[in-house]
Amino acid sequence: MITNFFIPELNNHDVQELWFQQDCATCHTARATIDLLKDTFGDRLISRFGPVNWPPRSCDLTPLDYFLWVYVK
Repeated sequence: MITNFFIPELNNHDVQELWFQQDCATCHTARATIDLLKDTFGDRLISRFGPVNWPPRSCDLTPLDYFLWVYVK
């Protein structure tokens, strides 16, 4: 999905300063996936194995979990 849909869509839009935040689920942190994301986003990757290592479930990482979804429900 990343190579066939996500990256081509990024190339269709002007998103030079886009940061990618990964949820750090173990199934999403395969070496091939992390390498692809590092090649695509460089130092703008937030992940357990990326250059910016933020802890999972941090209120700073996912403010929508604490506000938006309660509001939407």
